Amino acid sequence: MGVGRFVYTPILPLMHTQAGLSAGNGAHVATANYVGYFLGALVGFLAPALVRSPAILRVSLVVLTATLAGMPATHSIAVWIVLRLLAGVASALIFVIAAGSLLCHLREHPAHLPGWAFGGVGGGIALSGVLVLVLRPVADWRAAWWASAALAALLTAVAWNLRPEVARAVSAESGSAAAGGVRTHRWFTALFVSYTLEGIGYIVAGTFLVAAIGQGSAGWVGGGAWVLVGLAAVPSAALWARLGRRWSRPGLLLCALVVQAVGIALPALVGGTAAALVSAVLFGATFIGVSTLALAAGAQLRFRRSVALLTAGYSVGQIIGPLVVTPLLDHGYRQVLMLASGVVLAAATAAGVLRVGFPHGAGVQVAQRAAPAHRLGPADGAAHADRPRP
Repeated sequence: MGVGRFVYTPILPLMHTQAGLSAGNGAHVATANYVGYFLGALVGFLAPALVRSPAILRVSLVVLTATLAGMPATHSIAVWIVLRLLAGVASALIFVIAAGSLLCHLREHPAHLPGWAFGGVGGGIALSGVLVLVLRPVADWRAAWWASAALAALLTAVAWNLRPEVARAVSAESGSAAAGGVRTHRWFTALFVSYTLEGIGYIVAGTFLVAAIGQGSAGWVGGGAWVLVGLAAVPSAALWARLGRRWSRPGLLLCALVVQAVGIALPALVGGTAAALVSAVLFGATFIGVSTLALAAGAQLRFRRSVALLTAGYSVGQIIGPLVVTPLLDHGYRQVLMLASGVVLAAATAAGVLRVGFPHGAGVQVAQRAAPAHRLGPADGAAHADRPRP
């Protein structure tokens, strides 16, 4: 999913210079992917049985790989938009299925273990960045897409036998809690707003960071920065999950969002290679961690279908982001990055509201009444072993 979803970012500068893709059309192609991601997340929310299907997972993996192979076969903007739309649908289904599988099958394991699995997205980003960086001096944009399709096919074969989440019986008491009663609605609303705003700010940076850095730096810096984003992302989810056992998730979410906002603004405020690379590390170290913390907080509130609902809000933000900044692209990337940083700071503000009275132990208490202790998962009951402090 990391390759199929994010390889467009390092290839985008090549498509600008070699395929004649304008900045505006590049944003439209990116937006199509985010619309597809929203549709896939919506399917996960409305039809939970589908995201427990091994067949849907495998079809999504194949479709995602095929869309990468289809990109170099045409110069048509319309076809590129359709292909990235399909890639977005497949990416969202893969993410929701994988997240559900992790939370289901790793319930008796330490909380950081699912974090390492989420780090696979960062691994895909790093691999795709290295791929484009190596091919750039010797091949064109088409070869980059073909190589990414081959890499995705290899990873698809490895992921082929992933077991989706299994359906579980829910007791009446836990079912009422999971339905998100009045007590949890307030906190979940703040979480939903924060995560949706993060979707706007993060995707603007995720789409244009390489192009923005490359505009004012040596040719290798943009691609190298994207590799650093992926490498920093690999351990980040596990690290934030481990920290979540000692400190409150809302507090950590606030911290991660502030750090991310600083990282996004850095290339716009400070020029040079060092600032670009520090920006890449800060961005990579937080964006998957934010997802991990937000999804875990939603599960801790035991809000029904929280993963799919939060992912849907996140994807709506991703649709809005490129549309908002498109008029600014004619003036370069500085204003784009500053706007993205400001939106992420707004997400941090919502996370600050989430901290007020957050029921750190509520989900655990409900879970203890509804199921034996050994069934508590890392996302549902991390506070059980070590109660978080604000």
